[in-house]
Amino acid sequence: MENFLVAAIIAGTPLLLAILGEILTEKVGNLNLGVEGLMLMGAVIGFNVALKTNSPFLAVIGAALAGLAGALIYTFLTVSLRTNQVVTGLTLTIFGTGFAGFLGKTLVGEVVPVSVSQFFANKPIPILSNIPFIGNILFNHSIFIYFAYLIAIVIGIYLFKTRYGLNLRAIGENTAAGDVAGLNITLYKYIHIGIGGILCALGGAYLSLIYVPAWQENVTAGRGWIAIALVIFCKWNPYYAIFAAVFFGGLDIIGFRIQNTFISRYIIDMLPYLFTTIVLIISSIKKSKENNPPNSLGVPYFREER
Repeated sequence: MENFLVAAIIAGTPLLLAILGEILTEKVGNLNLGVEGLMLMGAVIGFNVALKTNSPFLAVIGAALAGLAGALIYTFLTVSLRTNQVVTGLTLTIFGTGFAGFLGKTLVGEVVPVSVSQFFANKPIPILSNIPFIGNILFNHSIFIYFAYLIAIVIGIYLFKTRYGLNLRAIGENTAAGDVAGLNITLYKYIHIGIGGILCALGGAYLSLIYVPAWQENVTAGRGWIAIALVIFCKWNPYYAIFAAVFFGGLDIIGFRIQNTFISRYIIDMLPYLFTTIVLIISSIKKSKENNPPNSLGVPYFREER
């Protein structure tokens, strides 16, 4: 059980980063279906930079900048030019997939440099890692994993305990009212969608730099789409996102644990997507205020129509 929970946390980390990125984006009123593309861009750029520089810092920075660039393109189109958010997000996924395929075609078979893999190796936290059972599960991981779960807590505090977080949620619920209150709608959207893109890209970089760690085609394997669905499952709450990520990370691990049994490998591979579908059905049936998305989600804002 202990080893399973450790593995679930490791497998759930890229999902957590992608979920957090999409939560920030949707909380400000934008629906970005380009999460899969952003993750692939972060994965291929992070891996490329790691190979060329042997620097874990530059690899992470490169992945973050790739995610920021993709998110800013999406933001410019949907916020400044007011294009359709669904179409723009899908286009971003197509672009990210092609971008990763083009840059990654010469990387197949390459592995992460030793200096990078050693930097991201498990680093137990003194004293805490010695706690029976819990210590090994929570406090004996890569610095990247510590960062991901810390970010979830920070975003939760930001959204629910700060004035800027309140402003962000107000814009997502009623953009016109936020504008009347004197909030800089465009600035809020650019900043938070940009940060969301960075987090999605870092989720992809985690896959190629740590989780695999070698380059392979379609390294994200649809995790970006699962993350979008899990935003609904965790009710746009960063704290719930932690549990959602670990749970669905566990589904990935179950596949490895039972792959030599009588159960078909195709059924095992289908489990995360099957549970995602079930989650969406249950979420749509349960009608409550906290299950509803932000009121302005996906709606382009025209100040002149206020």
